[in-house]
Amino acid sequence: MSYQAPLRDMRFVLHELFDVSAHCELLGNGLDRELIDGVLEEAAAFTGNEIAPLNRNSDEEGCQLVDGNVTTPKGFRAAYQQFVDNGWASMTGPVDFGGQGFPQLVAFTFHEMLMASSLSFRVYSGLTEGAVLALHKHGSAELQKDYLAKMVSGQWTGTMCLTEPQAGTDLALLRSKAEPQADGSYKVSGSKIFISGGEQDFSENIVHLVLARLPDAPAGVKGISLFLVPKFVAKADGSLSDKNALSCGAIEHKMGIKGASTCVMNFDGATGWLIGDANQGLACMFTMMNDARFQVGLQGLGIAEAAFQGALRYARERLQSRGLAGAQQPEKAADPIIVHPDVRRMLLTQKSLVEGSRMLAAYTARQLDLEHGASDAAERKAASKRAALLIPIVKAFFTDMGQEVASHAVQVYGGHGFIREWGMEQLMRDSRITQLYEGTNGIQALDYIRRKVLGDGGSELNALIGEFADLADQASARPALAELGKVVGERLNQWRELSAEVIAMSQRDAQEIGATSVDFLQYSAYVLLAGFWLQAAAKAQDALDAGSSEIEFYQAKLHSAAFYVRRVLPRASSHREALLGGADCLMAMPEDSFAF
Repeated sequence: MSYQAPLRDMRFVLHELFDVSAHCELLGNGLDRELIDGVLEEAAAFTGNEIAPLNRNSDEEGCQLVDGNVTTPKGFRAAYQQFVDNGWASMTGPVDFGGQGFPQLVAFTFHEMLMASSLSFRVYSGLTEGAVLALHKHGSAELQKDYLAKMVSGQWTGTMCLTEPQAGTDLALLRSKAEPQADGSYKVSGSKIFISGGEQDFSENIVHLVLARLPDAPAGVKGISLFLVPKFVAKADGSLSDKNALSCGAIEHKMGIKGASTCVMNFDGATGWLIGDANQGLACMFTMMNDARFQVGLQGLGIAEAAFQGALRYARERLQSRGLAGAQQPEKAADPIIVHPDVRRMLLTQKSLVEGSRMLAAYTARQLDLEHGASDAAERKAASKRAALLIPIVKAFFTDMGQEVASHAVQVYGGHGFIREWGMEQLMRDSRITQLYEGTNGIQALDYIRRKVLGDGGSELNALIGEFADLADQASARPALAELGKVVGERLNQWRELSAEVIAMSQRDAQEIGATSVDFLQYSAYVLLAGFWLQAAAKAQDALDAGSSEIEFYQAKLHSAAFYVRRVLPRASSHREALLGGADCLMAMPEDSFAF
């Protein structure tokens, strides 16, 4: 299936909602509107013309493992080389190691395009960017000198090696070992599973970031360290040594993202170096994990956009039956199915969820930029807290949303959606992993409520709610937006009250933390998107009041905002009622009773 980047909506989000030019000026990176729009145009051309055509074949061909070597699908090697040669790999990399230093507020749009074009292709480069972050922040000067520049350029790729057969979410069960050597290096031994891009055929080197235990490490998560273990050790002159003592033992045969190699990696006394301090591996890795979770959220967004485009295209072309109010296109044998209310319900659900999520993605990207790039320490700290609050919502809600939007696409196509040649079922299969890796969505919800809400007594959440409440008050005073402002304002007040109730429930009974977490995250996400839709509606109304020539575009924003608030936002009520149902109904049943 084809893909065209939604450039007009991306420009609306960047320029009209978040004033990306002023943001870039604040960060001091010299990007202006003309340059940013030029980058978007080139990114759209690259992803639409070079990457999207590879997606279906990558699903059919998959990866092959022969004698420890992985062959990726046809076209991936050439496309990846173009990705590197054109500078896309270095887009967000640190300038001091050859990167271009683009802010996340700009780069997230390109990353969304990649996800929408081919999630399998994006997997290989995505974790490299996270590995660069971890190495740049925690690695020694020598490791940075030897490895960072080529990782930033994309010439070398990176992985994240956490999971073991017995240690998934619970890394306290991790068994991999690292033995100190006289020269300051370590011999790393153990097996890791589910390693995305652990072996492939298009980068000169693969730099693995591996969690392992030192001989005298404390038990549990407090005894985990992080090591850099390359496929080929870099020599002082920049050349590569013989292959390190590591290998790909198998690749997984998966439901989706078949073009991305998912590897079992065996480390048999492989040479590695400590990153950061001993026994502080999780702290170092979480530098990478926050980026990875944001990127996985963008995977859900990208797949959802691709699914919406496919569904919309089909709904406008497929002729079936007449509209309920009579023929809409009487000159044709039947009306296109987009005239039918139920098809419109699915399309508008897709559109409002996708575009609302894109606004939240941009807002989160802005916080990530300020966390690292703001000149004022207080502003960096504030942005860090806000980003930490939002990351689990972005990861969990966007990926759940991606699965829902892909399912709607299959439904719009009817029986054809179930057939491979139309591409919708691949999107549904590919999107399913996003709800699982980099921390399942249940774990994201637990992190959201336990660390981000309970952790500060709801202070940061209430600050966020307060900002949108001010926006709702302003909208309520405008006749054209008064109804939307009133409904959203009431929901925001309810969100504040509900958060206080959730905190109280959790303090009374620790089981309530897990019992309420998923519903509270979903509730939060739906209300948060309503806040962004209100902001978008205000900007659209401003443009119409100013006499903009793009009347249809801005009216579509107002229609979408109204649909979201009237037909999607009410989902929050069911999540509220469910979480207020408490933990008793979950925990009272004896384990044996589940079998009856």
